[in-house]
Amino acid sequence: MTIAFIDLAAQQARLRPTLDQAIAQVLDQGQYIMGPQVRELEEQLAAFCGAKHCLSCANGTDALQLALMALGIKAGDAVFVPSFTFAATAEVVPFLNATPVFVDCLPDTFNMDPESLKRAIAHAKSIGLKPACIIPVDLFGLPADYDVLIAIARENGMKVIGDSAQGFGGVYKGRVTGTIGDITTTSFFPAKPLGCYGDGGALFTEDDELAALIDSFRVHGKGSHKYYNERIGMNSRLDTLQAAILMEKLAVYADEIEKRQAVASRYTAGLSNRFETPYIPDGLKSIWAQYTLKTASTAERDAFQQRAKEAGVPTVVYYPVPLHRQNAYKDFPSDPAGLSVSDDLASRVISLPMHPYLEQATQETIIAAVAG
Repeated sequence: MTIAFIDLAAQQARLRPTLDQAIAQVLDQGQYIMGPQVRELEEQLAAFCGAKHCLSCANGTDALQLALMALGIKAGDAVFVPSFTFAATAEVVPFLNATPVFVDCLPDTFNMDPESLKRAIAHAKSIGLKPACIIPVDLFGLPADYDVLIAIARENGMKVIGDSAQGFGGVYKGRVTGTIGDITTTSFFPAKPLGCYGDGGALFTEDDELAALIDSFRVHGKGSHKYYNERIGMNSRLDTLQAAILMEKLAVYADEIEKRQAVASRYTAGLSNRFETPYIPDGLKSIWAQYTLKTASTAERDAFQQRAKEAGVPTVVYYPVPLHRQNAYKDFPSDPAGLSVSDDLASRVISLPMHPYLEQATQETIIAAVAG
């Protein structure tokens, strides 16, 4: 048996007729950049999560950079980011000559720790930085604790960017990601729960002025005319072909999210007596970009991976080295109390195959193989 970690082929088989039609329509129209499907997709994405504005862009990393640009982040500003996440969240900050400050995460949800954030803010101030923005990450599909984090941000005069590259469609106390914070960003990288067949990203906001700035920045800082540049921008536009593909995927996305809930529930039922399975707080809904559990130690994780490999079960460690330990980021400031939870999680977490088309029989094979 060949087990896929993320089975894009199964999804494509479900959607192939409509995908072919959507792609053919773009080819017939010949508007490959910012064609009508781009605006249509933006309207559908905004409606899906309830946001006032959605603006697409070339990828999820650009979405984060555009958000920081729209908020006016600059040299001397501190931007608070979790260490236990993918590098894109932090790497955009130095692009604008601002300083990323690393924050620890909670041991149960893996998301940003409010108490660590408070310490990091005080430390940033002590070394002459101006606290300007926090970027909570909806890690593995679970929304961060926004009410608490936004309150801390506002107390310190900061803006909030929700990095929902892994979590678009997740629910936080009745609100869908995309409607929380000043700006939310997401990624349409193919492996994401809502992914295209190339690169893509989007930003969401309720603020008309921020939306106008993002729209300008993503097209070379355009003004009222294509060849009039109001500000220095960048080239970050979603291809029309990708927009057409994403609309077909969005049409089944709610159904796929529910199927992911069933897959996660089966894993938890089969593995919770053996490992620390994911924790979902009351009032929150993960979209399960990954199903990530904790082993008791690095040695146990190694044994887990070996059992899985021998049974033909793919596993991935997200993330083996926290950002504050990476060569590119080790000299940036962080919570002065340390980031012990990030270090610990990096040594013990492991992710199992997760997608909406994972059949129960295959899951039972996976569970039996890894339980030992």
